[in-house]
Amino acid sequence: MHDIVIRGGSVVDGSGGLARTADVAVRDGTIVEVGRVSGDAREVIDADGLLVTPGFVDIHTHYDGQITWDELLTPTCWHGVTTIVQGNCGVGFAPVAPDHHAWLVGLMEGVEDIPGTALHEGIRWEWESFPQYLDHLGGLHRAVDFGAQVPYAAVRAYVMGERCLDQRAGADDIAEMAAIVRAGVAAGALGLSMNRTLAHRAIDGSIVPGTNAEDDEIVGVASVLGELGRGVLELAPAGVTGDDLNAPEREVDWMRRVAARTGRPVTYVLVQHNADPDAWRVMLRRAGEARRAGIPLYPQIHARSPMLLMGLGAKLNPLQHCPSYAPLAAQAPEEQARRILGDPDLRARLVAELDASRESWVRAPFSLECMFPLGLEHPRYEPGADESVAAVAARTGRNPCEVVLDELLAGGGRGLLNIPILNFSRFTHDPVLEMMHDPTTVVGLADGGAHCNAICDAGVPTHMLEHWARDRDGERLPVETAVRKMTRDTATVYGLLDRGLVAPGLRADLNVIDFANVAQLAPRLVHDLPTGASRFIQESRGYRATIAAGEVTFRDGCHTGALPGRLLRGDRPDPRR
Repeated sequence: MHDIVIRGGSVVDGSGGLARTADVAVRDGTIVEVGRVSGDAREVIDADGLLVTPGFVDIHTHYDGQITWDELLTPTCWHGVTTIVQGNCGVGFAPVAPDHHAWLVGLMEGVEDIPGTALHEGIRWEWESFPQYLDHLGGLHRAVDFGAQVPYAAVRAYVMGERCLDQRAGADDIAEMAAIVRAGVAAGALGLSMNRTLAHRAIDGSIVPGTNAEDDEIVGVASVLGELGRGVLELAPAGVTGDDLNAPEREVDWMRRVAARTGRPVTYVLVQHNADPDAWRVMLRRAGEARRAGIPLYPQIHARSPMLLMGLGAKLNPLQHCPSYAPLAAQAPEEQARRILGDPDLRARLVAELDASRESWVRAPFSLECMFPLGLEHPRYEPGADESVAAVAARTGRNPCEVVLDELLAGGGRGLLNIPILNFSRFTHDPVLEMMHDPTTVVGLADGGAHCNAICDAGVPTHMLEHWARDRDGERLPVETAVRKMTRDTATVYGLLDRGLVAPGLRADLNVIDFANVAQLAPRLVHDLPTGASRFIQESRGYRATIAAGEVTFRDGCHTGALPGRLLRGDRPDPRR
């Protein structure tokens, strides 16, 4: 008897091939049959008119702390994800000296905007070395599978102490750091992550350790991956946000050398930035040249613009600059909205004070021309230039600050303004589409768990389906391509070859999706982190069922109680071979 049979769905199998109508049978956590399935099952899921896809593999998250207290890994789990990779961008919580816990928290708080109070309260430091951290994770049961990378900033800080920020590593330092990475990857880390962008800073403003590492250090440590024949090198490269316009060629050169020398994949952040809107093409072209030469470079792209969110109660709230707002600031957003909407004089004062304080909250990368209402019911992530605050104000003859205030008050204080900071230099996501069409790229950068009070991009998998495959004005992606880009492609980069396809013999990680109605809900601010710290979350609709390791983990967005997710120690061979 089968455990589950999904009957009559349109199977988009993750390979990029055309969808086909088929049944999918699951037994003992494995897909055992795809086609016309006979026989009984403990559970039958009617998928007529629905998509059946592999579970999504999200390779760029920052759940390094949250994973220790959150069984579900929200909000990522609400978007069809069944496998995550954490420890990205060089930051994480192991290895760590006993007296450096607070320092690593401050680094994560600054780089990834995760409230330090929540991390201090939520993490139970039961490790020092990276293998000990993996042992701790190995005892956890979660809703999704999870893998970790060795964060280079933590390694450098552990070995070099106070010298880690501004001194060149000596031969002994490099040897010791290489030994730590070797032990971590041998114990099951999926790779090594680094951070070389000046845009990322600790909470005290200091750079991320390793930002300015010399070639001998990078090669000396990364060569461990080649020695072991395991692991990925992931990084945020210099110049990624336009902080160094001379960096792209230089960065691709050394990444190509490392990938060629080690034979291991190198995946790096690739986005469009305003300082040079076409610089991304250089890094993409060079990656293509490397891949044609058999060198495994994988540009990692975002499926939309990373967007800063302005709202009542959020980190970015322009009313904070208004004296008349001070008596309301501690109240819940809905109470703030009620008070302001019920007092025309207060509303008028706030508009005037917003106007007077424009220089405090309208500054790079913000502008009224690139500030957009997000929408309460159907968030818009690719708005037209005519939808900006400036355009709405001009069209309606209103003060732009009045438009801003009205948007913040919308929905009883749930309104959000959305500020695209990357991938939107010319008010279009056409560059993102071009990146996604390129065979060298993989979709990542959803940043689940990070940027809690300003960005909420964990819904990217749903965005791929809703926006790119179904609703976008203009050119779209075939649904088969959208699914492949976040299943088999992402799984392959990290050697997780037992998943990412709907095929007999592979792990039964699956989604049953109402494609006609799948959607991201608007982000909302909650206070559910340890100590009551706040974060934005984003829920979804349209996922009829998510299955991990053969167990239904979510039905119509609700957790079933199943926690089949386990730590991934190292890559996973294809069980069919």
